[in-house]
Amino acid sequence: MSSYSKPCVLVTGFTPFGGESINPSWQLAQLLEGETVEGHLIHTKELPCEFDKSIESLTQAIDKYHPSIVICLGQAGGRCDISIERVAININDARIADNAGNQPIDIPVVTHGPDAYFASLPIKSMLSSALQAGIPASISNTAGTYVCNHVMYGLLHYLSTHDLACRGGFVHIPYLPSQAAHHPGAPSMDIDTLVKGIKILLTSAITQKQDIKLVAGTTH
Repeated sequence: MSSYSKPCVLVTGFTPFGGESINPSWQLAQLLEGETVEGHLIHTKELPCEFDKSIESLTQAIDKYHPSIVICLGQAGGRCDISIERVAININDARIADNAGNQPIDIPVVTHGPDAYFASLPIKSMLSSALQAGIPASISNTAGTYVCNHVMYGLLHYLSTHDLACRGGFVHIPYLPSQAAHHPGAPSMDIDTLVKGIKILLTSAITQKQDIKLVAGTTH
């Protein structure tokens, strides 16, 4: 049993990578630490932007806090909204090296693991709640093939193989305005909107046990 008597959720972010001095995912997560949503205390964890070590750090936090919900956050420079990821695939194909210099190419996240895992969160309900609140959001059908996808796959594999009463998924967020200033033409989202948006997603994830039917697909 957990030593934490209050129900809780876990929100993670990453260290900066790819030449950035900050990572909006961790900037955002830090602002949620200690907050309460629907009676659930929010714990946060900064994950290294490194293959394998990121999953190890994540699972240690899950074992420590025993959350009912895990939402991992990641930076997606170039995206214009809060992107709720639908699926993680069992492949590492790194366009750039991670922060430890690792650059796996066409290597599975988990050898002999399933080809893919779908998020176990009510992603359509979460999307609907965000849109109703005026938060720009969408369903994404690719988490990439870098550390974000690696962590999402690792999270869902861990939950599946350890029979935990926990649901999990991944959310990508845009650059912060300060970052976008160094990337001409890149969209951004202010931190207050991001905080509001993630709290709305958490509320929906906690309260909605069954997802809804909502058109949110793409044609390409």
